[in-house]
Amino acid sequence: MRSLTLATRLGAGLAAFAWFGPAAALTIGVIPGAASDSIEAAAVDARAAGMEIEVIEFSDWTIPNVALTSGDLDLNYFQHGPFLAAQVEATGADLVSVGSGYQPRIGLYSNRYDSLDALPDGATVGVASDPVNQGRGLQLLQAAGLVTLAEGKGYLVSVDDIIQNPRNLNIVEIEGTQLVHAMQDLDLVQGLPAQIVNAGLVEKAGQAIVFSDQEVADFSIQFVTRGEKADDAEIQQFIAIYYNSEAARAAIHQAFASNENLYSLRWLQD
Repeated sequence: MRSLTLATRLGAGLAAFAWFGPAAALTIGVIPGAASDSIEAAAVDARAAGMEIEVIEFSDWTIPNVALTSGDLDLNYFQHGPFLAAQVEATGADLVSVGSGYQPRIGLYSNRYDSLDALPDGATVGVASDPVNQGRGLQLLQAAGLVTLAEGKGYLVSVDDIIQNPRNLNIVEIEGTQLVHAMQDLDLVQGLPAQIVNAGLVEKAGQAIVFSDQEVADFSIQFVTRGEKADDAEIQQFIAIYYNSEAARAAIHQAFASNENLYSLRWLQD
């Protein structure tokens, strides 16, 4: 698996993506954590079945869709359905979901406080900077009774839509992949358990003050490709291998601190 930092990608030139080289293998883009670990585990099974697989790990939530749109990836696996829909609407890219994967819960985490009652007035709270995940974090803050949001926007609600903030919380926007690190400096952050595990904080993953309801909406991670490849036999073969891979399931379980309360396998429900 290749791992590409933002500096490396920018240095190579986003338009060319020259560092990918010839597209001989099925090329899959992921982000660190459960997505990366489970795809790499399934890739071992796929290679044993005669497939050529290359897994490329990105450090942000933007470039995997850019790379997929430009043809430098065949498939990516990092985003949930509402995030994909927002990206398609914003960019006009012909990207489609071809399968659901694991569904993670999110939580409100703190290194300083053990309960919402202990959270002081004026506390600083970190939420994701991208529109959909920010909305999901704000909805969780509302469910916890910390803020009231304007109605009618669903998960596209933003910090500008906070209409009541009785505890004068200071809401700051942070890139989603950096929220786990922001726990060191902020009073409360929106967090994904798998990212917290990936940062080495295994026990912390299950210690959110509040967790999202697993069944509120389908936030399962999606297998996404270009519309022209929606029926591609090789992609469908790999997804089938992933769904049946015990190693992939074990990798997901480990990525979520071996805690089944933190995720579900959406394809088994669908």
